[in-house]
Amino acid sequence: MARSYGPYFDPEYETLSIRINPPRVSVDNASCKDCTLVKVDSINKPGILLEVVQILSDLDLVITKAYISSDGGWFMDVFHVTDQHGNKVTDNNTIGHIEKALGPEGYTSGILKTRPGRKVGENSMGDYTTIELIGRDRPGLLSEISAVLANLHFNVAAAEVWTHNGRIACVLYINDNCSSLDEDEESRLCVMEEQLNNILRGREDDESGAHATFSVGSTHVDRRLHQMFFADRDYEGGCLEMEIEYPPNSKPDVRIESCVEKGYSVVSVSCKDRAKLMFDIVCTLTDMQYAVFHATISSDGPSASQEYFIRHMDGCTLESEAEKEKVVKCIEAAIRRRISEDFSFELCAKDRVGLLSEVTRVLRENGLSVTRAGVTTIGEKAKNFFYVRDASGNPVEMKTIERLREEIGQTMMLNVKKVPTSAKAPETGGLAKTSFFLGGLLEKFRT
Repeated sequence: MARSYGPYFDPEYETLSIRINPPRVSVDNASCKDCTLVKVDSINKPGILLEVVQILSDLDLVITKAYISSDGGWFMDVFHVTDQHGNKVTDNNTIGHIEKALGPEGYTSGILKTRPGRKVGENSMGDYTTIELIGRDRPGLLSEISAVLANLHFNVAAAEVWTHNGRIACVLYINDNCSSLDEDEESRLCVMEEQLNNILRGREDDESGAHATFSVGSTHVDRRLHQMFFADRDYEGGCLEMEIEYPPNSKPDVRIESCVEKGYSVVSVSCKDRAKLMFDIVCTLTDMQYAVFHATISSDGPSASQEYFIRHMDGCTLESEAEKEKVVKCIEAAIRRRISEDFSFELCAKDRVGLLSEVTRVLRENGLSVTRAGVTTIGEKAKNFFYVRDASGNPVEMKTIERLREEIGQTMMLNVKKVPTSAKAPETGGLAKTSFFLGGLLEKFRT
């Protein structure tokens, strides 16, 4: 019998170019008096800019300036970063993580693909099941969702919830007391999926594409929420009766011009500065299949200015007005999904089944709508945050806040604050990150 042979692919081939020309990462605290310079030189590849910005954003670093150049086969970036308080990055654990994640070890070991605590997927958070929900938003919807999970004895270990243009997108990590799925839990998962779909659809004639599904992929949580909204076409508007009226100073100005002599389309963005702004824009361009060849990022006080020289992955620039308009709308939507001009509530309590349901029920009974939310569990402690407005989309009155202090503050730690307007103010986060930067949060739990 004749033997047939197929081509052999060395499993080490994928990282060969990286091992020959390993990335060079420098964390420089000497060159600039008021910020830390993070310099990255490496082989260029699709999506590399998003990976680098994702690492810095997950460390809660503020990017004040950046210079990007990746035309040709090499990728050269310089980021000016500070911590959440506007200081240089001096923590050795943080510096070590940057050098490890962006250096040769990060690329060859898959660190950039397997960031713990910021991933969507059943295997990404240990023994948890991941649920994705998308649908039309309405007052009290998060309370209804969490009530279904509590009634079926599922605990929400982590979650991220965004709303925009009358739509809601959620990623929930749930678990049970059982260490593995038994027949009873399998049946309860089916019941849960059915009930959540019924809640999301609301009226029988709702054709808005609402659904609840179990996630099987492995994607960064914030990126996955952007992808869910993009697939839902939230950038087109639709439910204007639920849309929040944003202040004029927070309206982004996005423009697209042509750089004919260099063969680029130039995307210029001017808006109010905030945490993770660059990540949201780069994430949107990447998922729309555009490659960033050059970029300059700068923030001046409360304002940010960002300019990206892009081409489509097929090498073409943006020629049609329809294509340009879509990119403008998508970037505007990506920026606005994270804008919060509301009050925020941070709660710390012992983790238990039904905790999220209890808190969201109190918010609903006090006439509040949740615009964004996050849940983090560390050991036996749960930390929840909520950005809220009243049911009409208006700012919360002080008398309502006082009622919440009296009702919730008796059984759990409650911190209420107005969302700061400072460009450098840190964003409240939902999902837990790596052990390097959980230290501060753990100290809060101990006190």
